[in-house]
Amino acid sequence: MRVLGIETSCDETAIAVYDTTAGLLANQIHSQTAVHARFGGVVPELAARDHVLKLPSLLTQALAEADCSLAQIDAIGYTQGPGLQGALMTGAAFAKGLAVARGLPTLGIHHLEGHILAPLLDQPAPEFPFLALLVSGGHTQLIAVRGLGAYELLGESIDDAVGEAFDKSAKLMGLGYPGGAALSALAAQGDRTAIAFPRPMTDRPGLDFSFSGLKTAVALSIAQGVPHRDVAASFEQAVIDTLVIKIIRALNQTGFERLVLAGGVAANRPLRARLAALMKERGGLAFYPPTVLCTDNAAMIALVTALRVGTGQRDAGSPFTVRPRWPLMALESG
Repeated sequence: MRVLGIETSCDETAIAVYDTTAGLLANQIHSQTAVHARFGGVVPELAARDHVLKLPSLLTQALAEADCSLAQIDAIGYTQGPGLQGALMTGAAFAKGLAVARGLPTLGIHHLEGHILAPLLDQPAPEFPFLALLVSGGHTQLIAVRGLGAYELLGESIDDAVGEAFDKSAKLMGLGYPGGAALSALAAQGDRTAIAFPRPMTDRPGLDFSFSGLKTAVALSIAQGVPHRDVAASFEQAVIDTLVIKIIRALNQTGFERLVLAGGVAANRPLRARLAALMKERGGLAFYPPTVLCTDNAAMIALVTALRVGTGQRDAGSPFTVRPRWPLMALESG
């Protein structure tokens, strides 16, 4: 089966082609960073407009990369949620239009399920069950993954997500937008022990996170004149240490021996290295997708579409709905 995947949940426009036999055939991604940079954040209306402009050309590029035509596509998957409503609607409408024209089945996919299962696109791929740490600009969650659609939320951030904390701290340092990657690059030049930042909520039981206090600590350190490189390094280390403490608790609670790191922050090299070392110490395995599949992408949407359509799932009829707010735990098992 050959699947076309479409991702437009926020500020990346992406189209991919995935074949259940040959694997990923095409993965086209257009970033809207330049569109939103001067505003210091994503402007929903501009995001939706840019998706409308870029989807047709990305489709052409993806089909050319995959060396196939729409006549060779068997199903179309699109991000149904969560995300920005206008952005989601552009992708859903584009997918439905193609499907009606070609007489193809469609399926709306959960964006976060795509991130969690993205490591299945790499080799070796993780086997179920595993513990997933989803870390992105909008989400920080620990999830027990027992199978397709079989997810249990173990803990999550009660305020800022990790990616959000990185971006806000970077903005305090004047590193621009988006600033998470710039902060991490600056941290590589600093002293990770320069500032004794707190490891939030690690002095109490449970698996929830809180990162808003770290942002405040960053602001205070900057006001005191601490070099930005040391602030960045100490901040990044505090985040990593906090995540590791909660991951160890979750692994002990579930008994799982496999850990999946997913989401935009999964591209962070110090975090990857620390989790790989942790799982090696425990005799387990750590998995994370290639860097290009950490950001929002359509390859993960095409993969999940193939998995779910393979079990007989598909949208009912041609009308579509999008779900800007959509709890992952509401999904049905495959």
